[in-house]
Amino acid sequence: MKAIWNNTVIAESDNTVVIENNHYFPPESIKKEYFKSSDTHTTCPWKGMASYYSLDVDGKENPDAAWYYPETSELAKSIKGHVAFWKGVAIEE
Repeated sequence: MKAIWNNTVIAESDNTVVIENNHYFPPESIKKEYFKSSDTHTTCPWKGMASYYSLDVDGKENPDAAWYYPETSELAKSIKGHVAFWKGVAIEE
């Protein structure tokens, strides 16, 4: 699977975990040069507290377009540290 934004592959893995129709990419599969930490956090009742990344590709920014769970509940341990996308990021095979 590939995560693509602004015509650039920002993550690629054969090992994503699908939960609630979102592909969670292993942390080592993201291209870190395109990711900037964000101060945004949200809470999922069953997964835990999510942290966010903003994307910066070729001078274009997509705020809070990726999220991950640095710590998870026992139910979501399979996605601990994995990164998922929204806000126009295309997920393709």
